[in-house]
Order: sequence, then structure tokens, then C-alpha cells
Amino acid sequence: MAQGSSPRIATITRTTAETDIRLTLAVDGRGTAKIDTGIPFFDHMLTLFAKHGLFDLEISAKGDVAVDYHHTVEDVGLVLGEAFKQALGAKTGIRRYGFFLLPMDEALARVVVDLSGRACLVYDVAAPVMFVRDFNLVLVKEFSRAFSNALACNLHVKLEYGEEPHHVAEAIFKALARALDAATQVDARAADQLPSTKGKL
Repeated sequence: MAQGSSPRIATITRTTAETDIRLTLAVDGRGTAKIDTGIPFFDHMLTLFAKHGLFDLEISAKGDVAVDYHHTVEDVGLVLGEAFKQALGAKTGIRRYGFFLLPMDEALARVVVDLSGRACLVYDVAAPVMFVRDFNLVLVKEFSRAFSNALACNLHVKLEYGEEPHHVAEAIFKALARALDAATQVDARAADQLPSTKGKL
């Protein structure tokens, strides 16, 4: 955050017939997390996301998890994306682009992000095992799509290789965190500028 600028914080609530979510995000945090989505593995991934992106994140989500995890995972992605969008405001001074190549034991994930104002997801993840207990790794794609749409960012996620599904998901969430941390940083050389020749992001 640029010296003297406003804190980049957002609180979002979203209630539908399927989910009820309250989320608070501080972009310039210390990596603290308080997560309760009703889905233990998803809580673990979001806690890792906060820690490795140095985002302070609180999420309370109630959803129809007795039916399926899909609605909760997707809607948390939407709300988290909206929180980043609000917290970043006009995006003045941000680096805009971020990428990270992250290993997790035998898995290697690559995540690249452009906070462009245009939603686009390219997702290339083919793990030989797609379940961590009852959590389907397809839901990571649904989370990523919802997040990209709400934040309006260009997001590329690729599993270079990996076998163990927990490691695959963990590599993706950590790489996303690191890429976003890089993209949201303020460049002191251009703290009063928008990183676009169009004059708008």
C-alpha cells in the first residue's frame, strides 16, 4: 500500500437461497485467517491462501452442503473476487500482473494473473486422482471461474504435473495467493499512475 493511502479493505455479504456468506479481506495484511465454510478441506485451502498471500481474511459461509459443495465453493469464489475488486478500488499504482510457479512435493502448479478488468479463465488441470475424501478437485475450477468473473481478472491456472490430489489443490491455492500478492503490490515508481495505456482498468 502506498504511504498515506487508504487501507485496502472490503467487507462483503451475499445471501441467496443456497448460501449465506460474510467475508472481510485486508489486502495489505499479515496472513491471518478465520475461515468457516462448513467444508473442512476448503477451509484449509483458504487458510493457506491467506497465509501465503499475506492477506487477512475472515469468511463465514453457510450453504446447502448436505446437497453438494458446489454452491458454497462457487459463491465464496464470487464474494472473494468482489472483495478484491472493492478493496483495490481504481487500482492506481498496482503492478497489475503477477505469476508464480509453486511446488508442493511431487506437484507443480503455475498461476498467472492480470488485474485487467476483463474476466477470462484458462484452466488446465488434469490430476490422476480428483478427490480428496469427498471434495472433488473440479470445484477448484468452479472457484477459479467465479473468482475471475467477480474480480474481472485474466486468470491462467496450469498443473505442470502432480499426482496426490491434496498436493495439487494446495499448489494451486498457494500459487494463486503468491501471484495475487505480486499483482496487488503498489509500485513506488508509479504509485500515482494506472498501469494501462488506455487509462482505465
